[in-house]
Amino acid sequence: MSHAIPGVEFADNTNQRTPCVLVLDASGSMNGAPIEQLNHGLRVFEEQLKSDVATAMRVQVLVITVGGHDDVTVVQPWVDAIDFKAPEIIASGLTPLGKGMSFALEEVQNQKAQYDANGISSTRPWIIMISDGSPNDYGWEEAAQACRSAEQNKRAVIFPIGTEGADFEALGQFSNKTPKKLKGLAFNELFVWLSRSMTTVSSSVPGQKVQLPSTNEWAEVEI
Repeated sequence: MSHAIPGVEFADNTNQRTPCVLVLDASGSMNGAPIEQLNHGLRVFEEQLKSDVATAMRVQVLVITVGGHDDVTVVQPWVDAIDFKAPEIIASGLTPLGKGMSFALEEVQNQKAQYDANGISSTRPWIIMISDGSPNDYGWEEAAQACRSAEQNKRAVIFPIGTEGADFEALGQFSNKTPKKLKGLAFNELFVWLSRSMTTVSSSVPGQKVQLPSTNEWAEVEI
């Protein structure tokens, strides 16, 4: 989803951009404590991103939910972090993660074209996928293959994250990296890590490798 006037968001802010897409499982099984903690984590993410002036001007965020019958919904269109407002996610329905990730790949490709058209340099897009279950939409395996190919071709960096009980074998097919298991419902800690990673990446030179804040699985990525 684009702004009404293409490029208007770059007129007053010509900083290098780091695009970050959140693909969030909003299926019925997330109802209750999981969705409450996820929403709180999103508010932490907003607060952390805005706490660093350079990060707030350089990171762009897009938030997509998957749920309903077979729904992929943009709950926060592309926006600079300084203007990001944490959405309130409501849980219901199924888990069309394949459809959601395909949409995310399309969005980062379109946004990269917007950067290029407006003379804005950018680092590689990050796509963060969070789920408590398993993709159950038709053709999700092909979408997962497309995600791995996008990583191999340096068009995106994809981080699959699952809560307790998630199908980690399935989630792992969406990336060339091992999926990360969230301990309990530690969404706050996850989003603090993500915001700190965004600060590191957004202040780095595209194409170089950067050291991420400490985790057991993901220590270094090329941007």
